[in-house]
Amino acid sequence: MWESIDEIQEKVQKVVKKRRYQHILGVRFTAQAMAMCFGEDITKAGYAGVLHDCAKYLTDKEMLLACRKRQIFCSEVEKRQPSLLHAKMGAAFAKEIYGITDEEILSAIRWHTTGKPGMSNLEKIVFIADYIEPGRKMLPKMEEIRRVSFQNLDKAMYLILDNTLSYLKDGTRDRSTIDSYSVDAYDFYRERNGVV
Repeated sequence: MWESIDEIQEKVQKVVKKRRYQHILGVRFTAQAMAMCFGEDITKAGYAGVLHDCAKYLTDKEMLLACRKRQIFCSEVEKRQPSLLHAKMGAAFAKEIYGITDEEILSAIRWHTTGKPGMSNLEKIVFIADYIEPGRKMLPKMEEIRRVSFQNLDKAMYLILDNTLSYLKDGTRDRSTIDSYSVDAYDFYRERNGVV
């Protein structure tokens, strides 16, 4: 068995900035509360919450080099926006540095940024917790999303992805920075929620 969540949390605190660490604590707390609400494994949610941004301290250049070194595939979108790679690298670091071998935890870390179609409940919980944790700034529909997040995971996924893609497509961002997994996840959860 790997180290306790608190021991790993202390190690993560040493490598990330204070503001990032506060976010990590918020995601851990929210993910564990959501796991309790939906009958999921609270411990796994805690590990995924603590480690979801464990690679976020890398610069864009370091992120690309770390992926190349590990032969981790980088899409064209990820090459243009390397910060998206922190989820893939986070899963790699969780395994290499923090000794996590549980595939559910690693997968929840891997998909917490873009989402994907057909996510497990743990993957959805970490994705949603990352968006709604108490320290997040108030985004459009945040109050509704926070409420729905403790009622219906699929609806929360749809609302978050809808918000995110609307933001990315509104002209303030280059459309080439939109990850195809996010688009596929949006289509999947829109259909799951019966939105035409």
